Amino acid sequence: MSGLIDAEKLLQHLSRAEKAQLLQWIARDLGDAFPGIEGVPGVCGGDAVVVRTRIPVWLLEKARREGLREAEILGAYPSLRAEDLANAWAYVRAHRAEIEEQILGNDADDAA
Repeated sequence: MSGLIDAEKLLQHLSRAEKAQLLQWIARDLGDAFPGIEGVPGVCGGDAVVVRTRIPVWLLEKARREGLREAEILGAYPSLRAEDLANAWAYVRAHRAEIEEQILGNDADDAA
């Protein structure tokens, strides 16, 4: 319960806009809704991608695991926005096993 007490204290110091953003993140995390992320058959093998792009979520997560900062990822993919990365990270948190499998599968393909 100490996490809840800490969160309550933190909320006192957030602006209304920050509280609204936090609420959106919590709702998205709980609701399994990932605006800006979609899986379309025939596009990148049906893997989850950032809408408006063909950039797979697993590729972004792999870059993050390799130590790239968000600013570097955004620089490498000019069509991405910071919001796209926030949506991708939420998707990764909710679908960790799927993303892990996709990373491993694509690494195996690269090695072949």
